[in-house]
This record gives sequence, C-alpha cells and structure tokens, in this order.
Amino acid sequence: MPNHFKEASIDEINQVMQRSHAAFELFQKKSIEEKSIFLDTIANEIEALGDALLQKAAEETNLPIGRLTGERARTTGQLRMFATMLREGSWVEATIDTAIPERTPLPKPDLRKMLIPLGPIVVFGASNFPFAYSTAGGDTASALAAGCPVVVKAHPAHAETSEMVYSAIKKAIAFCNMPADVFQHVHGTSFESGKALVQASHTAAVGFTGSTLGGKALFDYSAQRKNPIPVFSEMGSINPVIFLPDTLQKNTADLAAQYSGSITLGMGQFCTNPGLMLAIDSPALRDFLDHLSTGIETVQPAKMLHQGIHTAYVKKSHDALEQKGVTVVQQATTVAHDIEALPTVALVSGETFLANPLLHEEVFGPYSLMVACQDEDELITVLKSVSGQLTTTVMGTIQDLTDHQQLVETLPSIAGRILFNGVPTGVEVCASMVHGGPYPASTDSRFTAVGINAVKRWIRPVCYQNWPDSLLPLALQDANPLHIWRLVDNEWKK
Repeated sequence: MPNHFKEASIDEINQVMQRSHAAFELFQKKSIEEKSIFLDTIANEIEALGDALLQKAAEETNLPIGRLTGERARTTGQLRMFATMLREGSWVEATIDTAIPERTPLPKPDLRKMLIPLGPIVVFGASNFPFAYSTAGGDTASALAAGCPVVVKAHPAHAETSEMVYSAIKKAIAFCNMPADVFQHVHGTSFESGKALVQASHTAAVGFTGSTLGGKALFDYSAQRKNPIPVFSEMGSINPVIFLPDTLQKNTADLAAQYSGSITLGMGQFCTNPGLMLAIDSPALRDFLDHLSTGIETVQPAKMLHQGIHTAYVKKSHDALEQKGVTVVQQATTVAHDIEALPTVALVSGETFLANPLLHEEVFGPYSLMVACQDEDELITVLKSVSGQLTTTVMGTIQDLTDHQQLVETLPSIAGRILFNGVPTGVEVCASMVHGGPYPASTDSRFTAVGINAVKRWIRPVCYQNWPDSLLPLALQDANPLHIWRLVDNEWKK
C-alpha cells in the first residue's frame, strides 16, 4: 500500500461503521428515483475521471488499457443496470394475501410481505478486478440499490485507483444530496483490520472476492460474533472443462486454439479460468494436446497483477508439477522476467488425480491440468471428486450429449453456471447470470455476485399483518402507487 495512505485503526473502523449505521437511517428515506439518480450519477462521475483513471489502474495492476477500458464500461453498466432495476420495482417481491374475516374455524388475517435492506455492508476490493469487483463494483452497486450504505476496504494492490473511484462517488453523494456517510472508504493490509470490519457491531453483511483462505477467514470471523452475519465470499474455482469424444474427433484443432486462448487470457487471472480439463484417453485426446501445446508454446509471458500473486503462482504450479505422475505438456518457451507468468499445461491420469488432493487445488494463473480418464465412469468419478465450482463446461456435439446422459445429469450439482461449447472466461452481466456455486466457489450457493439478483444478498423479508393501509410501505399499499408487479392472492397483478 502506498506510504501516504494510512492504515485504519480498529477504533477508526468502529467509528466508520457507526457513521454508516447513522447513514442507513437517512438513506432508507430516500425515494426510488433519488436512489436511481444516485447510481446513474456515480457511473457518470467515474466516466468523467477519463483516461487518468485507466492509466493509474494500469500502473498499479499491470493490466492493459484495453482490458481496463472494458472493465470500466462493465462497472458503469452495472450501476445503471441497478438504477433501472430500482425504477422497475418488482425486485422487492411485494406479496399480498388479503384478509378473509368470515373464514372458519379461524379468520384469515391480512398479510403483506416485501424485501427490505439489511444495513451497512462491508465490501472487500478484489485484486484482479480494480473496477468491476472493487470500489464501485457489483457488490457496492447492488448494496446501494438495496438501500444499504457501503464501507469499502480498498485492495492495497491498487489503492490509488480505489481512491480515485472513491472521489467520484463522493462527488455523486454531494450532487445527489445523499447522506455523507452512505459510502465510506478505508485502507488496511492487516488481518486485524479485516476482522474488525467484519466484527464491528453495526456491520450487517460482507461481500468478498478473492482467495479461499481469505474468504473462509472472513466467514469464520462472522461466526465468532455474538450475532453472526452473512458473509458472501466468492472464492477459488478450477472450473472443470469436459471434452467429449465425438467433438474431440471432429474439432481437434479448433478446440485447442479456443482453449489455449482461454487458459492464458489475462495471464489466467480470472476466477473463471479453466484450470482443469477432463477427457477420456484416446488418440483424439493426444492429438488435441499436441495442438494445445503448439498454442501454449507461443504465448508471450506478461506481468501478473502484483508480486504476491506471482509468488503464489510460481510456488503452486511448481508444487503441482512436482507431484508423482504429473507430466508437463507444454510451457511457453519465451523467457519470463520480473513478475511475468509462464503459461503451463500439464497431464495426469484419472487414477493419479483421484489419489492426490493437492492436484484438486486452484493454481491461480495461466495453468491448466488435463486429466486423462480410462472411461466415462472414471471421468464422472473425477468430476464428482472436485469441490464446488463457479463453472463447469461441456465441449461436445449433440451426439456426445445423447451418449453421456449420466454425465450431463451430474453437472448441476457441481457448479453455479454450466456452459456448452464455450469458454468460462467471460461473465455476462444480466438477470440470468449466476456467479456463485457450491462451497468453496462461494460461501452460499443460493446467491449470485453478478446480475440484478446480486441484490438479494443484502435484503431480507418482512411481513406486515393487519396494518392500516396508509401506514404500509408504498409497495404494499392497496392502490399500488409504485405501479409494480405484485403477487396478490396468488395472482400476479400490476
């Protein structure tokens, strides 16, 4: 972390959370349109930072300007998406069951339910996405849309970029006359500061994107509280890709070109990087590996995000390649310098993979392990041995799917997103996207960190029974002044 940024003390963190709690009371009273304009204005102010923001992020993360330009657009797009969601209004899931006083033997009360915000949310910035999963990223945008104030802990690897985005949010707060502490920003590099943010009495929930070690630690900190709170950690994933026989036979070269690009995209620094490949051993598989080897060999090494990630990649890839039965298919032949990563593909048998849990672990970077299985039964056993994933992908033909129905039926239990004939590197921001999965892909597989349904992490249901109509929230009043879709006596109405 740059020297001119001060590490927040535990007392300062507690004060920040107290101010966030006070802002929560004020923010709840803002109208839907006021909150929507606020989100739109944050997007506008981020864009107004111009090329200076991109240049600072490139300097801090070693990511290319082209990649950062796209990520900034994704970030501002998310903010505007949630503004649109607020204006449409049905996300509160207003549900009304009207009274039946004459019902026997007991009368039925009037019951009305909707979703309300939890309170102050702590967001931990991610190292590999300085915009989209950091200061004003999806966690922040969805929490503000829910009506929750946000406290962001900047990632120390791009602290200055985070400060610049924070300055844009402060301008939006002032312009929109929002509570000054509806968004706050702290720095810290110690475990103690992270623990203090999770365990502060006013923290209502936590969002995190990063390593399994970090996400599990935050989850455990929450469990130690007097009143545990939800921690939504999106963590490690090796995203298994299954290559079925018919497509391997017919599309060998194209598949190899597609996956040599996906494995090395962004030097493998995506949570959806295809770190594990599975196939039934055959001449077609060996031909595929030959083509894949040619693609990997010519990839130019590039700098990773920071020294810590590079050190971990070197150690973990070295440890994996040192395991008995693991052979190197190919490494990039260009010499790597400084904190550049060396793209690598390795090969192991299904039997060896099943016997060695270390091979199941994520190697974060441009690395992938092919598991050559004896038959479909062993392939399914290997797939089931892998812990929860963000994604799993099937590369195949319609004939492949017909011939391997048992395998296809296994997929929903493995991951949150199941792809057919594509690459997992690339997460569309839309209502249908699921970015989450069984542990350790995330700490709660019922939720997504991407798309409008990400808002559901920061809300809870509340039921009003027999309340006077004029004192109900607008979403539940008889006249439906918000003109939103509601479930009234089991029928959708507007």
